[in-house]
Amino acid sequence: MESTAGPGAIGTFAPDRRTFWIDGRWQYPRAGADAPFCTVTNPASTRTVGRVPVGSAEDVDDAVRAAREAFAQWATTTPAARGTLLSTVAAGIRGREDEFAAVITAEMGAPRDNALGVQTRLAAEVFESYAELLGTYAWEERIGTSQIVKEPAGVVAAITPWNYPLYLIAAKAAAALAAGCTIVLKPSQDAPLDAFLLAEIFAGACDATGAPGGVFNLLTGAGAVVGQALAEHPQVDVVSFTGSTAAGRKVAATAAATVKRVGLELGGKSACVVLADEPGGSEVGDLGKILSAALDDVFHNSGQTCTACTRILLPDVVYDEAVQLAAAEARRRRLGDPSSPGDHLGPIATAAQYDTVLSYIDRGVAEGARLVAGGKTEEADRPDGFGDGFWVSPTVFADVTSDMSIAQEEIFGPVVTLHRYHDEDEAAAIANDSVYGLGGAVWCADPVRAGSFARRIRTGRVRVNGGSFNVAAPTGGYKQSGIGRELGAHGLDEYLEIKTLQW
Repeated sequence: MESTAGPGAIGTFAPDRRTFWIDGRWQYPRAGADAPFCTVTNPASTRTVGRVPVGSAEDVDDAVRAAREAFAQWATTTPAARGTLLSTVAAGIRGREDEFAAVITAEMGAPRDNALGVQTRLAAEVFESYAELLGTYAWEERIGTSQIVKEPAGVVAAITPWNYPLYLIAAKAAAALAAGCTIVLKPSQDAPLDAFLLAEIFAGACDATGAPGGVFNLLTGAGAVVGQALAEHPQVDVVSFTGSTAAGRKVAATAAATVKRVGLELGGKSACVVLADEPGGSEVGDLGKILSAALDDVFHNSGQTCTACTRILLPDVVYDEAVQLAAAEARRRRLGDPSSPGDHLGPIATAAQYDTVLSYIDRGVAEGARLVAGGKTEEADRPDGFGDGFWVSPTVFADVTSDMSIAQEEIFGPVVTLHRYHDEDEAAAIANDSVYGLGGAVWCADPVRAGSFARRIRTGRVRVNGGSFNVAAPTGGYKQSGIGRELGAHGLDEYLEIKTLQW
């Protein structure tokens, strides 16, 4: 591991990096020890917390070559051996979970409880879930005179974003490695430090289990250079990308030249539909609790969650009451020091995203939506000592119609829109009036009606009456929210080829 004088350590982790993890060792970029680097900024304070090298297409060649050479060995290992590596990585994450949480908080602003409980422990759970799945997964089946065999697809390029940096790496890396594939990872330049800490975990795990060092390779750099080179590289077999829909289109178009398999998890504009207790009824018995849970979903991670249900659809008979309750609930939420435990919102993760969120709030007002909570964050609302950070107060718009940009475009911040509907057919039409289809939610006192309505929403995942997240169940999108699925057996299938042996 290479580090020079620069930003201070985070626990035992050195956030000033000069080398990539390629082929089981730390090595300088092709440009050498003086290669250009980019700084990593703490969004709560705008202070520099780390530096990482900027790679080139030649560095991509090195990483892909290492992954290709390791694939020849890794693809032939038993599921038990792969499971051992995954379990060892999971244990390594859990053993350094406080450092992971501190790194994630520093690089993208997730509050301490979020960074530890969701961002870090959930990532470890993903690795564990695939280690367990390998014990029961059916790799072959017989159909008449044919034997159907599933085989690893090859070298995987994983390109991940900054909002859930470690968890989204885990969702790709654990599934790909379980399948027998090898990985070249390019994390976001805005939140790359956790990936370097993960590479340290892989270094120890590969040594302990005898896995080839090239099963997991890490390099950083601009998407237009490193991401482009990965997507077009002839020795990359699969590209798995999580990010914006616009960027996903570019990845898919680039990968098409070499007919790669492409997995995309992209944007969302999900709807939470609140139904009356009875068909055509005038009451929602738990309206306050429902709205509190719905806003928890929107404001979690400062609204930077692809699946967040940022549109809340409410029956006309309770709409005015719901607006008042939602506004009061949003005002109750507080911004806070992300390094401290507690129930508070952190900053927006990047300067560019901060500007985007503020511009959408201005557009919502200009389009005629009624701002009932939040908006511009006043100095008094910022946490003490954090006057320079990228802070946005929890924001609620009422009287939003589907023709407004704030109802159609992904804002990716703590901004929710409230929509009025007259009957359930109109509610379904509003919920489906989007180019996206990633998440959704339905609330109803009658679980049968709730489940029936959930089936009407054209989206990849729907929470029914607050159903909990299941790491073994697939997640992914309809329409322009993506292609393919992650997590569980369906996520494993994304990294497998199917061969028929005809007898």
